[in-house]
Amino acid sequence: MASETVDPAQAFMAKISDRYKSLHDITARGTSNVQQFYSGATVFLTGGSGHIGKQLIEKLLRATNVSKVYILLRCKKGKSIQQRLADILKDSLYDTLREQQPEFVDKIVAMEGDVSELKLGLNDKDWNTIADEVDIIFHLAATTRFDETLKRATFINVRGTREMLDISKACKKLRSFVYVSTAYTFASADRINDTVQEKFYPSPLSPETMIGIAETMEEERINDIATSMIKSWPNTYTFTKAVAESLVKDMGKDLPICVVRPAIVVATMREPTPGWLDMSCIYGASGFLFALGLGVMHVSYVRLNNQLDIVPVDYVNNAIIVAAWETARTKRPAPHGDDIKIYTIVSSSRNLATWNTLEHFLVNEARKYVTPKAVGYGFVWCTNNRLLFWLYTWLLQLIPAYIIDVIAVIFGYNMRFAKLARKLQRMNYVLAYFVTNGWQFEDQNTVTLLESLPEDDREIFNFDVTNINWTEYIIIWCLGLRKYFVKDGLTGTLYARKKNMILKIATFILLPLYFYGLFKLVYSAVAFVARPTAMLLQVPPRSNPWRLISSLEWRAWDTTLEPTRAHNSGRLTPLISHSQNLKITIVTNIQDNMKHDYSCPVLK
Repeated sequence: MASETVDPAQAFMAKISDRYKSLHDITARGTSNVQQFYSGATVFLTGGSGHIGKQLIEKLLRATNVSKVYILLRCKKGKSIQQRLADILKDSLYDTLREQQPEFVDKIVAMEGDVSELKLGLNDKDWNTIADEVDIIFHLAATTRFDETLKRATFINVRGTREMLDISKACKKLRSFVYVSTAYTFASADRINDTVQEKFYPSPLSPETMIGIAETMEEERINDIATSMIKSWPNTYTFTKAVAESLVKDMGKDLPICVVRPAIVVATMREPTPGWLDMSCIYGASGFLFALGLGVMHVSYVRLNNQLDIVPVDYVNNAIIVAAWETARTKRPAPHGDDIKIYTIVSSSRNLATWNTLEHFLVNEARKYVTPKAVGYGFVWCTNNRLLFWLYTWLLQLIPAYIIDVIAVIFGYNMRFAKLARKLQRMNYVLAYFVTNGWQFEDQNTVTLLESLPEDDREIFNFDVTNINWTEYIIIWCLGLRKYFVKDGLTGTLYARKKNMILKIATFILLPLYFYGLFKLVYSAVAFVARPTAMLLQVPPRSNPWRLISSLEWRAWDTTLEPTRAHNSGRLTPLISHSQNLKITIVTNIQDNMKHDYSCPVLK
């Protein structure tokens, strides 16, 4: 009986969690090769407040016996680094770790700094502490905003990487440095439909030149020339990451260093709990799924047969952890930088899914787990045509949003749907380049790395994308959005199904009526503009309409209109010379609805 009261969403997630319970026992042994490598190590990490960084910290502390983790943090929104660290560790992501190791927070030390500043904004004491103590460095920090200014993107992504390489060279005990890039670093317009290999490509611009421009030129001037600088790169993010990789190649020759290039990073597959994701994911693919689940987005700018290159964040971090171990273990010399290993972690090469796959699963499977907080029925029109996307957006999102906002104002509520609709439109435009174009990604280095692991390490630090069941994982992703974004507690699913059916029926009734009303409105407007011009004149009762028309100024007309003659019957009838038949109505008494119609024939 008790099982009958369990919400279907909770039951599904419990089933997934139970599947990986044995992983805890294997991890607890602490005897695998990778675990031994990290035992007693001191780690320095940037980007610890982001999606990947948070889960990486959790995994390191839960699965390995690291001695200490230094995190670079900056003061933000009036909060000190200690307050920010406390806020980060309140995340439910750390609940499992809190249960297993209540004192884990003692291993985490926040250092005040800023990756965009020279010397990372560190004071001399902290710089020297890192240089003396750190064994392993993970550089994850980056601005991932696609619309970031080129100046700021350069300071964070390029100069910040240079400063990280400088401090790594100062580290006396450095065993491994992992630079986290992106699979789309060299997915430029001139490589569309080509293979992006696990190698360094020529930099679009010298790193020092780029840094020099950012340091010496005004931001407005840089913005003016940004388009010509980034050339075939779609945005400042991928452009500056490409330049930063060139820095890694040039400055990392003598370092134990590697590069990890993940694709689109989304919710956890299994650790520490299925479906976890950070709120920062709201601006990417997860944000779209979130909006679809709430029923507030109905148009997507995407090519449905394009590959859906998403990777669970726990798989990405397992690859990062293992890559650091492999780099330290092999210690390959890289005199020219080209021998630095690059590991691309994508799903399309070994376990292909497309955007059409996602749409199919959303329609057929994810609807079973819709949130009770949905405000609309979840349907979506997809197109890769820019004009059609613009038209669909106005028809299905913007116009309805404005109507709803007007109604909301009438009843005393805040206007918000139009703002949301415009934001979704902008997000579609920003991501369009990546979801309407395609690339093949080489991942042989990653496959070789996975195959080199002993069995226990492959289980503890799994990043084998071939074992992802897309139907199951997309549901995990959707339920993660419910749990961590919508925050509905994964309850009310049965009620939500009934509500969703009502919303579906209402949508199927109202949508045709809406389109019919919109058609009638547009048709009437077009007919009014296209028809021969008519006038409605209000004049005092018993006034002389002939004199009135004779005295009118016809400046609003496209052609000259002139009164021509009148009847001698005692009643004046105005006749207007014009190229078309016209009809002029003169209202003599609005209250009595009295009016006179005067026909104006075409004059030959």
